[in-house]
Amino acid sequence: MSDFSLDLQDTATAFADKTDSQLKEKHKLFKMLNSPFLNAIGTAATRFALSIGLPVEGLIKATIFEQFCGGETIEECESTIETLGRSNIGTILDYAIEGKVTDEDFDRTKDEIIRTIDRAKDDPNIPFSVFKVTGIAPLGTLERLSNKKKLDAKSQAKCERIHNRVAEICEFAYSVGQPVFIDAEDSWIQDAIDRLATEMMERFNRERAIVYNTVQLYRTDRLQFLKDSRRQAKADGYIFAIKLVRGAYMEKERERAAEMGYPSPIHETKADTDADYDAALDYCLRHHKDMAFVAATHNEASTKTLAERMQEYGIATDHPNIFYSQLYGMGDNISYVLAKDGYNVSKYVPYGPVADALPYLMRRAEENSSAAGHVSRELEMIGKELKRRKI
Repeated sequence: MSDFSLDLQDTATAFADKTDSQLKEKHKLFKMLNSPFLNAIGTAATRFALSIGLPVEGLIKATIFEQFCGGETIEECESTIETLGRSNIGTILDYAIEGKVTDEDFDRTKDEIIRTIDRAKDDPNIPFSVFKVTGIAPLGTLERLSNKKKLDAKSQAKCERIHNRVAEICEFAYSVGQPVFIDAEDSWIQDAIDRLATEMMERFNRERAIVYNTVQLYRTDRLQFLKDSRRQAKADGYIFAIKLVRGAYMEKERERAAEMGYPSPIHETKADTDADYDAALDYCLRHHKDMAFVAATHNEASTKTLAERMQEYGIATDHPNIFYSQLYGMGDNISYVLAKDGYNVSKYVPYGPVADALPYLMRRAEENSSAAGHVSRELEMIGKELKRRKI
């Protein structure tokens, strides 16, 4: 529409929270992330240094960790929650622990996720909580469940423990009225996660959206899955709630498919992914009265398209069933401008001990360097703001 304007190039708004020195520090870090060579060296050197016990945690904490994480504990995230809240941006506390294997670790992670939900309840600055099923479940069991393989007694017991942990988290979220996302993961374990998410939605989304599943639209089958899931929810009388992402494991998915000789589940081109993502946004928007959704994207075109359609359909910017979300430390031009214009926006704020959060940070670094032009765009925005501030 001609009178619609959402200026996602407004760097004064995007970086209003950043001091000159913070902005310069951010510029330096993104410059390194933008160089595949430096990025690869940095990532490999960090892994090596940690593996032989070199004291590099302090350095990591003061650089990449500080840019992309809220702190090592919920308490250390408080200043980030406050800062984002002052700009009307919500925080999603994401306990960034992965790669654990014992039941003790899974239970500890489950307890910490429940603590994030407890911290979030009744706080308008924390609209959602989140967890990854792989943080509380063994990969092998999820894979067997997804492949619908017959489970032996040992696997059956593991399966029950997974189910109980997921149910405990969702039940607690329901009891305090705190919406929670179940993140999407690798395609070969996603079926088990989808079934768990659907069961939890069926149980806890009767009155309002509490449990959200996640769809990765770089998968060729997910647009249809989204539509089928909403229809199923409507038929069964519960509220369908979904987070829409493009997807984060493209190389891994393609490599595994090639290695194991099955067709890649990922769209061949970015244009196909974008088309499915925007079609999913439009589908959710048309059904926004009987479902809830979150557009988790750093894509400016998709963001603008959704905002324009909301205006076209006469939907209020702060409609409770429609949220936008970006990662902490990135996409500030999207988050801050949307918030300033009255839209519901939140940031994923990962936290956890530096060494435990490292796999998340390494993935972020690798993803960013492979995401076509993403870091270059961030750099460009930071550079533009430095110029505007004449520094």
